[in-house]
Amino acid sequence: MITTQTTLFSEIENVIKGLTPETISEERKTVLQPLADFIQDKVRNQQKININFICTHNSRRSHLSQVWAQAMANYFNIKNVFCYSGGTEATALFPMAAETLKNAGFKIKTIAETNNPIYSIKYADNAHPIIGFSKKLDDDFNPKSEFAAIMTCSQADGGCPFIAGAEKRIPITFDDPKTFDNTPQQAEKYQERSLQIATELFYVFSQVNL
Repeated sequence: MITTQTTLFSEIENVIKGLTPETISEERKTVLQPLADFIQDKVRNQQKININFICTHNSRRSHLSQVWAQAMANYFNIKNVFCYSGGTEATALFPMAAETLKNAGFKIKTIAETNNPIYSIKYADNAHPIIGFSKKLDDDFNPKSEFAAIMTCSQADGGCPFIAGAEKRIPITFDDPKTFDNTPQQAEKYQERSLQIATELFYVFSQVNL
């Protein structure tokens, strides 16, 4: 039986408890299964679980995925999970993506104000913060080997058929909320994408037997 950690901030726990993984289609579950299998193999062999979420600009979907995956690992009490993100180019973590995570209960502080701001993102009082900033997928901040490369956008998936050092390359693509930037639907669509990512990563981690 999987034990639930109690250290997540209560607001994040409430969001997780409101997710509806039963609405995920069988087709989508097939897309998600290779990541669940990767995590399961690492747990079985008592190895570190390195996951690098990759999209073109490392500004929206890859960060939402990185942060939610780290929180889900904690929620399902799966140890030694280290989540990263990167892009085929570096830009900046888009402010609306950070705001969306903040609205879900993550505590976010700006560590450095630059063209590519650096954020501390916390999901629990006693957990290491996630350091959020835009970087290339092979940045020194990211693992060089023995990681799963999760392609979160079709452009990066098509443009990067080979990821150096990746043990597994798994396409799990999401629609880009950027489409709704500077529209009245912006906040709603970012929230929608964040919840989709959270729901699907909940499903992934729920498949892992400890």
